[in-house]
Amino acid sequence: MIEAEITSEGVQHVRIVVTGGAGFIGANLCRELAAHPGISHVVALDNLSTSSATNLDGVDAELVKGSILDRPLLEDVVAGADSVVHLGARPSVPRSMADPVASHDANATGTLYVLEACRRRGTHMVMASSSSVYGANPTLPRREDLAAMPLSPYAASKLAAEGYAMAYGAAFDLPCLAFRFFNVYGPLQALGHAYAAVVPSFMDAALRGRPLRIHGDGRQTRDFTYVGSVVRVLTDAVLRRVTSPRPVNLAFGTRVRVLDLAAHVGAALGVPVELEHDPPRPGDARDAQADTERLRGLFPDVVPVPLEAGLAQTAAWVRTLPDYRPVGVS
Repeated sequence: MIEAEITSEGVQHVRIVVTGGAGFIGANLCRELAAHPGISHVVALDNLSTSSATNLDGVDAELVKGSILDRPLLEDVVAGADSVVHLGARPSVPRSMADPVASHDANATGTLYVLEACRRRGTHMVMASSSSVYGANPTLPRREDLAAMPLSPYAASKLAAEGYAMAYGAAFDLPCLAFRFFNVYGPLQALGHAYAAVVPSFMDAALRGRPLRIHGDGRQTRDFTYVGSVVRVLTDAVLRRVTSPRPVNLAFGTRVRVLDLAAHVGAALGVPVELEHDPPRPGDARDAQADTERLRGLFPDVVPVPLEAGLAQTAAWVRTLPDYRPVGVS
């Protein structure tokens, strides 16, 4: 691993690799990292299968097109890195139901390959797991020491991935930190496709004058987390080289019904919304809410963006996209 350079002003200059760096969370993170004076070089590794190079427009980051399953390429990219933030994955519970093996390959095997590349150099590694690992466990809020009860291949693949990270930390003394993300939303999140998350799906439907489709009765709850809050925690984690022998929830303990989210989305966009209900979706957990004690212990200064403010910022970004600009605005 390259030793961090310390300038005369005492600023630390480091090289960070972000797998999945052209994706929704990854591109937001690359923008945050590239703007930080203590970080000299940001590399985004992405195969662009579920992301876009345009997400990095205007970002001072090097984009390497390729897969985390390409081990020689991965070894080259990780060489010289001070930290790797591993966000590369095959997202979506429904996508994993359609093709479980592809989700396992990307999420579990891909993570193992990233860990191996880091192990050879002792490189600090921060990775994204998911709140979906809690699955059918009914206990709220979700504490990290609760039994995992995955309900989908996606959730199982994420549980395997974080298990490997914790094992590498224990077996090889590799500095690792595994975060369990909860319903992250915000600018750059893809809209208008079959596997879109709930916030962009609702915004797309609302702006096209279509009903917002809710799976089930809408009383299921989620802990929505604005992407800006997530990337600030991730940036702090790599700058301070934070580690943990156990997974850490990255959410802030809110509990919002999907019905209420629909109303908030309508308010953020300034449009009326109509709802339609579909049958519950296989693999979805009924409720989610993070216990924040472990996160607060490691990151005591983090201040999350409230839901209404995050949705307003997301709506403002969506309005800049060609498909969603108000009539008469170029």
